[in-house]
Amino acid sequence: MYALTGLAVSGLTSGAQTKFQPSESSSSSPGSSVTNDTKSRPLPRIAQPEAGGSSITLETSEPLFDLAVALNACGYNTDLAASSPVRLAVRQEVNDALTGSAEARDSRDALCGYVQQHTLADSGRNVAQYVSLAVYLSPPPELTTTVDQTELPPDSTQIVEILPLLRTFAEKVQLHAIWVHHRPEYEDLVSRVHDPLTRMVLNTNIYLHMPVSSYDGRRFLVLLEPMLAPSITNARIYANDFLVVTSPAGQPLGSVHMDQIRHTYLHFEVEPLVYARAAAMDRLLPLLKPVQQAPLDFTYRSDIVALLTECLIKSIEIRTMDVGFAQPKRPENLRQRSDMEKFDNETSAYEHQAEVVRQKSVDLAMRQGWVLVEYFYGKLGQMEKDQISLKENIGEMVYGMDVDRERHHDEQIAFLPEGTHDLVSRTPQKPTGLRLAEMKLMQGDTAGAEEIANKALADPKGDHAQAHYVLARIDVMERQPEEAIAHFEQVLQTSKEPRTLAWSHIYLGRLYDVMPVPDRKKALAEYRAALTVRDSLPDTKAAADNGIKEPFALPKRAQPASSEDDDSPLDPSGKAEKDAYRPPSPK
Repeated sequence: MYALTGLAVSGLTSGAQTKFQPSESSSSSPGSSVTNDTKSRPLPRIAQPEAGGSSITLETSEPLFDLAVALNACGYNTDLAASSPVRLAVRQEVNDALTGSAEARDSRDALCGYVQQHTLADSGRNVAQYVSLAVYLSPPPELTTTVDQTELPPDSTQIVEILPLLRTFAEKVQLHAIWVHHRPEYEDLVSRVHDPLTRMVLNTNIYLHMPVSSYDGRRFLVLLEPMLAPSITNARIYANDFLVVTSPAGQPLGSVHMDQIRHTYLHFEVEPLVYARAAAMDRLLPLLKPVQQAPLDFTYRSDIVALLTECLIKSIEIRTMDVGFAQPKRPENLRQRSDMEKFDNETSAYEHQAEVVRQKSVDLAMRQGWVLVEYFYGKLGQMEKDQISLKENIGEMVYGMDVDRERHHDEQIAFLPEGTHDLVSRTPQKPTGLRLAEMKLMQGDTAGAEEIANKALADPKGDHAQAHYVLARIDVMERQPEEAIAHFEQVLQTSKEPRTLAWSHIYLGRLYDVMPVPDRKKALAEYRAALTVRDSLPDTKAAADNGIKEPFALPKRAQPASSEDDDSPLDPSGKAEKDAYRPPSPK
């Protein structure tokens, strides 16, 4: 039984899983508890949560265990001495099974021959390809891919033929029995990681002034696998799934690289805010020119949204970093004025010393090619003083940037010969159908999005509600209010998805507010309807409440975005002037 703050936990699926059930805000919510369910069930894609479940989970995975054990049986000894004791125990049991069975040894030899033939020179990438495959496997004994091979992460397709060999090996050494035998140790490791992970999530959201929301189609998953090396953390993004695979160390038992997990969690929180404004990023393209000589991966030298996102994340990390010395604690009883003055002086000295440390990190990041870190570092400092959320401030950060000034500043940087690489590996998945239409809409390709949406409407089996929703937002962006209203009304008649329904009502309310002859009565009815059908996310309620308090007004194009614009095409981005510079194509 765990006592938590604002989070409830439970065990689930084919491995031990701690499932975070955050409330809509980070306020205290007593009475949380832990239950365990050891039943196994097929996992579509990556441990798909039930409807209404949590978007943040801490898990173990039996398919990942099987592949990790297979690598260990084939000579994977990295960080063996630093690993959790369960790794040595499992290896010993596998060796005992191999010693007692010629068939088991033959299956091991065939498996290891395949592993050896597919070994990559980069040890990190070598393990990563098996991690990529493991998260798309059904539980033993099937161990089959849960998606078509064309939908697998590209690196995993190189080793997918290991599966028949893995199934045979698992059967001959009775790997499932070994897994069941060591489940208590795995669950103990989950419990040890749970509290630090919970604190990290809460503290991060407190700093960003952002609530921890329930499942909204995006997931942040931490998979623990002690059979892998504790020095290596695998982090990647599969579409809407943000995944970290980490191995708890032996000393101290259960310790993980929480800073690397937090980096991925920041991607999970920050990316939606940035990518919601991707269509307005063309005005920032001149900032890519100075970084062409920086020691950055091609992605960051060619994609302004990716560069901006990573710089913002690094700025948050520097703002919240451990500076190496403790902050003075306010005494419980300040009886005399001299006590208060002493505390104030100590605090001032701490802030000065801490700022020196943080500024060194800012300077280093800039020279490594993360050229917007200094800009965002300053903006975050102002955000702290104003005590506002990142969501409220992100519009001003993006739209209020003086691009010419930043470009001139970046051109003066003497870049280091070598830089750093982002921990997170983004595994591309080719979007199709209306998902592709959503992406095109986000990128400003309204013609492409409209074509796909119309094809969906022409298909008797297509998702007509979502197609109308895409077309309605295109009409809003192209200032065609009558057509937009017609499409939104079609959405309200056909959709069953709460968020789509709620935002359709909000859009209609805004449209009635900004019509040449505003109809405030109709607008209020739509905002109230949004509150009735809204999903569990706070941005929906905030947008509807704001619409009820005062009529919506289109922002002026020169002004920064409001805090709601990340969910609405009614934003001030307009068609900003574009610099002639375009990033180069990869060679």
